[in-house]
Amino acid sequence: MSTSPAAKFFVNQGVVASATDMLHLLRPLLKQTVTYRYLRGREVVAHGTGWVERIVTDAPDTSTYFTPLAITLNIDSFEHLEFETRPDQLIVYTLVQGYERVVVEFAPIGAGSEDTSPFAPRQLEFDTSEFVQMELLGLESHEDE
Repeated sequence: MSTSPAAKFFVNQGVVASATDMLHLLRPLLKQTVTYRYLRGREVVAHGTGWVERIVTDAPDTSTYFTPLAITLNIDSFEHLEFETRPDQLIVYTLVQGYERVVVEFAPIGAGSEDTSPFAPRQLEFDTSEFVQMELLGLESHEDE
């Protein structure tokens, strides 16, 4: 008597290759700001922060692209997805195709985010220590003239 194999079971980490599992794991990234690192072998080729616009599957005409303005993920662009839960309970997603990888993480945005990663987004700061603020008063018009 033959029985169907049980579905795979993951807790906080794993590797999935089915398009359905990849789609379900990546769905929380939709409409979120994320950081990404594109690696070829061990070399970081590109990195940035962007907004996940779309996650698609079964759409061979749709490319996967990462830009600061928009990110589209086509599940069919990758062989498998590795995922791991960080100590802060956020997930690190690694999309793999051959020896190329894209590592995607939720971007720590807002007060209190203490990410020490060199790829983490930072608030731009303006150093005002070398500037002096002056207030110039305009000539007041006299109505009795």
